[in-house]
Amino acid sequence: MEGYQFSLTGATMVALPSGALWWAAQNLLCVSDLHLGKSERMARRGGAMLPPYETTDTILRLEADLRATGATTVVCLGDSFDDLEAERGLPENEKLWLTRLQAGRSWIWVEGNHDPGPVEIAGSHLAELPLPPVVFRHEAKTGVSGEISGHYHPKARLNLRGSSYVRPAFLIDIDRVIMPAYGTYTGGLHAHTAPLCDLMRPDAIAVITGSKALAIPMPRDK
Repeated sequence: MEGYQFSLTGATMVALPSGALWWAAQNLLCVSDLHLGKSERMARRGGAMLPPYETTDTILRLEADLRATGATTVVCLGDSFDDLEAERGLPENEKLWLTRLQAGRSWIWVEGNHDPGPVEIAGSHLAELPLPPVVFRHEAKTGVSGEISGHYHPKARLNLRGSSYVRPAFLIDIDRVIMPAYGTYTGGLHAHTAPLCDLMRPDAIAVITGSKALAIPMPRDK
């Protein structure tokens, strides 16, 4: 599987260029912070009027990753919906699309701060998912090992051939992985700022997403 391979507490995983995480031994695909329905939520609350295509784009990319990996277990690591009303307001065709992707798969919705309760779409709904030797949860906790989380939407800057790019990024050290946001309409927190620098070990790396997964030393404040 193309991407950046690494080991977390003995489990071999691959950070994919799309921002998804692949665990072949469990046939598991993990994505974080889809924020489906963000354009609807912003319009409903009087915010910016965004083109309402982000859910389609996000699900298209997820479908491509599922096809490429053949995953039989999917973990959505919280903030899968921009809020609970956004989930209920998804167009019927998008709900059916998700239902088709779920067919024949174990699908786990981990609760996030944007979607703290069960959603109506099928699947299992958990506060966190222990799957030794790792645990999946939405927001990182200090003093733990083998943790995979999301929440912060990390991003990192890459300087290449005289140009500078900012891309969503995985943050990885021997204790934890913080996932990039998978959703199309999501901002991000620069890796060189707190609390990310406080959570990650000094030797952590950032794996930048895009056309390929590129590992660099995690940027830090000077």
